[in-house]
Amino acid sequence: MSLEPGYMALYRSGELERRTRALEARLAECDICPRECRAKRLNGKVGSCHSGALPIVASCCAHHGEEPVLSGTRGSGTIFFGNCNLRCVYCQNHQISQDPEAQQRNEVSTSVLAERMLYLQDALRCHNINLVTPSHFVPQIVRAVLEAVPRGLRLPLVYNTSSYDSLQTLQELDGIISIYLADLRYASNEYGRKYSHVRGYVEVSRAAIREMYRQVGNLVVDAEGIAQKGLIVRHLILPSDIAGSGDSLGWLVREVSLQVAVSIMSQYYPAHKAAGRRYPELARKIIPEEYNEVVSLVKKLGMENGWLQDMASAENYRPNFAVDSPFDDKKGRRR
Repeated sequence: MSLEPGYMALYRSGELERRTRALEARLAECDICPRECRAKRLNGKVGSCHSGALPIVASCCAHHGEEPVLSGTRGSGTIFFGNCNLRCVYCQNHQISQDPEAQQRNEVSTSVLAERMLYLQDALRCHNINLVTPSHFVPQIVRAVLEAVPRGLRLPLVYNTSSYDSLQTLQELDGIISIYLADLRYASNEYGRKYSHVRGYVEVSRAAIREMYRQVGNLVVDAEGIAQKGLIVRHLILPSDIAGSGDSLGWLVREVSLQVAVSIMSQYYPAHKAAGRRYPELARKIIPEEYNEVVSLVKKLGMENGWLQDMASAENYRPNFAVDSPFDDKKGRRR
C-alpha cells in the first residue's frame, strides 16, 4: 500500500501554508542555502545562485535512468531546476547549472511549477516528483506544492540534492519531502573549494544528511518495489580518490546507518572545465582498479542496501551488493 505523503496532512492542518510564508520571507535577504548571500531576491536581485524570486525550470520529464526504486516502470517525474549553489568544474549538466543568462528564459511562476507537477502525475503517470537541484528554490517549491495539493497532487516528493543544504531550510521540509536523494561528494573541504567552489562542504553535507535521515529514516518501498519514503545517498567515484570514498562511506556507516541505501556511481567523465588542462587529475574517466577498490570497500563495510552502477569501461561488469534488492542493476531489471 502506498503511503500518503506527509505534505497532505500539513496542508489540511494549515502548517504547509505557514511554512510557505516563513520560507518566502527569508528570500527578502536570502539565507535559503548555506552561502547565506543575503540577496534581496524578492526585490528583483539575484543571489549567489544567480536566481531571483521565480523558479527556473530547465526541463520536466519522465526519467527512466534513476535508481530502480525511483524509476520503476513509469519513470521518475523529474523537474530539473536551472542554476545551482555549487560550481562543480566537472558538472555533467553545466548547461543547466552554470549558464544563468540562458536559464533566465526558463523562469516560471509557482502556479506553472504546480502545473508541471500535476502533469508528471496525471499525464505521464510517474511514480514520484523528483526535484533536481532544488536547494536554492525551496520556498518556490513549497509554494507550488501548496497550490498543487487542492488540485490533486498526491505523489511522494524526491529532494535530489548535492547536500549543500541549510539545516534551517531542511527543517522546514520535514514532512513535506518523502524521499531524500543526497550526494556525498567529498571528504575534503579543500577539494570542495577547488572543484565545487564552496566552503565547508564536508561539515555542511554531513549535517544535512544526518537531518535528512532523522526525517525519513531508511528506505521504505511498496509491494512493487517503488520507494515511498527514506534516504538514498549517492556517491560518485572520482579519479584519484578525489571523492574520498573510504572516509565518506565509513562516516556514513558509523554516523548515520549501516542500513542506509547507497547508490555507488561510476558514470564520471571529464565534462565542462574538467576536460581542459587546468584540472589534469580530473581529465580522465575512472579506471577499473578504482571502481573495484570502492566495490571492495562497500563489501568490507558490510553495506547491503543499494546499487552499484555498471563500470562503463568494463563490459558486463555488474557486481551487486544489494542482496535483498529485487533489482540487479540501475537499469531496473528484476531478478
